[in-house]
Amino acid sequence: MTDETITVTRDDANDRYDLMVGDVAAGYAAFRRDDDEGRLVFDHTVVEKEFGGRGLGKTLARDALADVARRGETVVPECPFIVKFLRENEVPGLRIDWRDEDAADAAAPAEPSA
Repeated sequence: MTDETITVTRDDANDRYDLMVGDVAAGYAAFRRDDDEGRLVFDHTVVEKEFGGRGLGKTLARDALADVARRGETVVPECPFIVKFLRENEVPGLRIDWRDEDAADAAAPAEPSA
């Protein structure tokens, strides 16, 4: 019997959240630290091909973003997958700084432009 336990853990040394299925690396969500304290720019998400079609990308995004919210950090979504996830799902307590090009389509109202 194969261990199908799904875990998402933060790897600060590599600036990413790792997705594991049992003891096998199944993907990751990469971020970079912004110049502003406490802001993480999520810029790339990967789920390995052999793990595709199982909803693991959503699990990765949900768990990673929930952890960011618990830590009191702010997300700047750049990765199209993370942008789409945040448009379609609420993450309680998560602060989001939308990029200008994503703000108009975001669930949260965009600031009026001057």
